[in-house]
Amino acid sequence: MSHIDVTAFLQHQPLFQQLSPVQRAALVPGTREVRGQKGQVIFQKGDPCDGMYVVVFGKVKLALTAQNGQEKVMEILHPGQSFAEAVMFLNRPCPVMAQFLEDGLLLHVSADVIMGALASDPGFARSMLAGLSLRLHSMVRDVERYSVESSRQRVASYLLQQAPAQTDGTVVHLPVNKNLIASRLNLTPETFSRMLHQLADEGLVDVQGRDIVLCNVAGLQQDGHA
Repeated sequence: MSHIDVTAFLQHQPLFQQLSPVQRAALVPGTREVRGQKGQVIFQKGDPCDGMYVVVFGKVKLALTAQNGQEKVMEILHPGQSFAEAVMFLNRPCPVMAQFLEDGLLLHVSADVIMGALASDPGFARSMLAGLSLRLHSMVRDVERYSVESSRQRVASYLLQQAPAQTDGTVVHLPVNKNLIASRLNLTPETFSRMLHQLADEGLVDVQGRDIVLCNVAGLQQDGHA
């Protein structure tokens, strides 16, 4: 596969749009491609973190493994999303494992060039802070969901969040397998499947493999905000 145009790719990423063309070009020497196949580990928990990653294509999961071997999916990342920024700033080992969920391509931007961009452009610093704040907000929302919401509410909320248009008849294609989604929602696979069947039995959705038809959006919204 040919190499991508790093400068052009970064230009269209919200995190790097504040930079001038000269500043984006300065990131290129510290940026490298990371290509991987489905199942390939990008880094393990405890590995040193010397930069951040941006997903070009494919999907990546961030996960923790308990002592009993059970895996907890912390986040599923899609093209255009970034990860490892916070750990890079803390200069600490990676707190999670990162793995390709499908064949993909990442850009690894070294900490050195990121620090240089931050020092030279306040707009970039604001963008980086905004990105980290959104990540923190998402994590707080997850804690709230797991602590307060029922299993049914979590599944209903997830389906609504995935819907491009929240209207009856909207088809939600589950981006990854149900086991991964269940772990992301802090549910067992059996509970996730049971909630889907429950929603289907009540006519709120129609489950067609990984395609979920939203038959009654108003009903799902009531569940999601109950």
